[in-house]
Amino acid sequence: MVTTTDLHRTVDAVWKLESARIVAGLARMVHDIGLAEELAQDALVAALEQWPASGIPGSPGAWLMAVAKRRAVDHLRRSQRLDRRHAQLAHEQGQQPEPEAPEPETAQDDILRLMFISCHPVLATEARVALTLRVIGGLTAAEIARAFLVSEQRIVERIAGAKRRLAQERVPFALPDASELAARLSSVLEVIYLVFNEGYAATSGDDLIRPGLCHEALRLGRLLAGLAPGEAEVHGLVALMEIQASRSAARTGPSGEPVQLTEQNRGRWDQLLIRRGFSAMLRAREAGGPAGPYVLQAAIAVCHAQAPTARQTDWPRIASLYAALARLLPTPVVALNRAVAVGMAYGPQAGLAMVEELTTDPALQDYHLLPGVRADLLFRLDRFEEARREFLRAAALTGNAAERAFLHRRADEARDLLPAAEPQGAGPAVGIGVPADTLGRAAEDFLGREDLDAATVRSYGQTLRRLRRSLGDQVPLTALTAEQVAGVFSTAWGTAAAPTWNRHRSAIRSFGSWASRPDLAVGLDRRTDVRSPTPAIGVVELAALWDRTDLPVRERTLWRLLHESAATVTAVLSLDVEQLDLDDRRARVGGVWLNWRSGAARLLPELLAGRTRGPLFLADRRPGPARMPSDADRCPETGRGRLSYERAEYLFKQATKPLDPTGHGYTLRQLRPRR
Repeated sequence: MVTTTDLHRTVDAVWKLESARIVAGLARMVHDIGLAEELAQDALVAALEQWPASGIPGSPGAWLMAVAKRRAVDHLRRSQRLDRRHAQLAHEQGQQPEPEAPEPETAQDDILRLMFISCHPVLATEARVALTLRVIGGLTAAEIARAFLVSEQRIVERIAGAKRRLAQERVPFALPDASELAARLSSVLEVIYLVFNEGYAATSGDDLIRPGLCHEALRLGRLLAGLAPGEAEVHGLVALMEIQASRSAARTGPSGEPVQLTEQNRGRWDQLLIRRGFSAMLRAREAGGPAGPYVLQAAIAVCHAQAPTARQTDWPRIASLYAALARLLPTPVVALNRAVAVGMAYGPQAGLAMVEELTTDPALQDYHLLPGVRADLLFRLDRFEEARREFLRAAALTGNAAERAFLHRRADEARDLLPAAEPQGAGPAVGIGVPADTLGRAAEDFLGREDLDAATVRSYGQTLRRLRRSLGDQVPLTALTAEQVAGVFSTAWGTAAAPTWNRHRSAIRSFGSWASRPDLAVGLDRRTDVRSPTPAIGVVELAALWDRTDLPVRERTLWRLLHESAATVTAVLSLDVEQLDLDDRRARVGGVWLNWRSGAARLLPELLAGRTRGPLFLADRRPGPARMPSDADRCPETGRGRLSYERAEYLFKQATKPLDPTGHGYTLRQLRPRR
């Protein structure tokens, strides 16, 4: 007799191993991933019902496939879309209740098709990752949510939205044509590597490494390598992941703290994974063709793995490989990695010169590794005070607790090496050992004035928060220059509309005047608004937007309120829960009534979820100690701050790119109805 525990373990194991093949085979029949997964889930339910009495079959995967296919045939019959091929298949299923598994070639082709579909470019990156882990990896929504530290509901919405989008776009269950194979394969590799990177260097949470995600990415990569043995980039990605994963045990210390590559105990590197990586690299070379991005990154990993000690690493070779990678993949992150290699090969001054060129790149303005790398190079140049400030700035930018603690320790190391005459006040956050004459303390004192109303504090706070994130809380106010401020403005708002630029300029002028530093705004000329009236979004595009039920309820509610109330974005984002009159569908903001209709009325109760106080629209996560909003902008029930204008605008642009003929995405102001 099979116990319930044994049964569930068996079912879980079979599903992890067989789910991709089962769903892929069904998708080939019904041409709908969502329906294919439902049919596969029905087969799982049947197994849970029948196996306790009948026992676990000798080939559980084939049993599940047989049951699922019978149900697929039943569905096709009911929908009256059964052609001769389906009729023949139904006959075969009727004669063979437990058929053999499909021919390996057919099963492999089906899984490869499913991989290309789940990673289709019509889907957002987050949706591709969630769908791939669900239908290829066999992970539950709860498992995916735990891995990425988001709610299970958010993952369910992403997966459901992805399936719906694929159906709407009528993405065929077929391998891509030769003309688009490279681009589509690149999308699949990107998803797998994104999963691996989130496991290898977690962007949030307490732990640096999430082994489950690394393991899943490796499994997907090895699976893809078996399905596409002639693709060099696939083997290059596998080699890269194998070698990087080999260092996992050496990447953290006894307390979970990060250990830099040059300081790792190489005796703890997994030699089996390294050999697997070398073998995959050989297969990539045998596949031929010019080296692609993943093959080049794998070659860099091979250089590290071949060096007996950190001192014997061939850094000039690594620097040249990064130079080749930068030509193929000219991204800021690759350029930053190249700067690290150059700094190791030719001295910290050479690396720092390259890093300085990246400080004005908007793509890196909130990337914690930019100040982290800069700090390390400054430290090696004995510029300890500058290094200390950069380590602290990097710590404020990272979302990972282990990495934050590591950066604070590096800042302490730099502080301890300062000459006695140099300032040494440094703490992890403003208010804890931070000198009163720093940018961070001055900004807090400025925003804490009693003569500023809540709206002004929010507006000024956005400007000063950007200045602090870009330059660091620890920079002395007396050392702050107009050139630095102008650089931040150019990076953050260089392409912004005139009203946005002028609003931030006004904030800096006010702050500079209060701090007796009126020179900070020198060079920030007022811009003239020469824009034509912003056209409203068309009726067809709006209808498509309202149909996007896969998107978070926060965004959908905000967009409905903006459209139905015709209010400004600032007014709607400033709403507090206490101001709402849900029965009369209105709220009083700044002495003016804001009204909405049925669309927003349906969404508001779901958004509130029982909350009775605080901002109506909340940020995605709780703020860090260095970025704590005022009480008026923080929810007392959840601890999260008010959603910012910038974040709301970014999310709307991303969501509306597919609707905008220009491909840029719409602005929130365009939600206001035509007059």
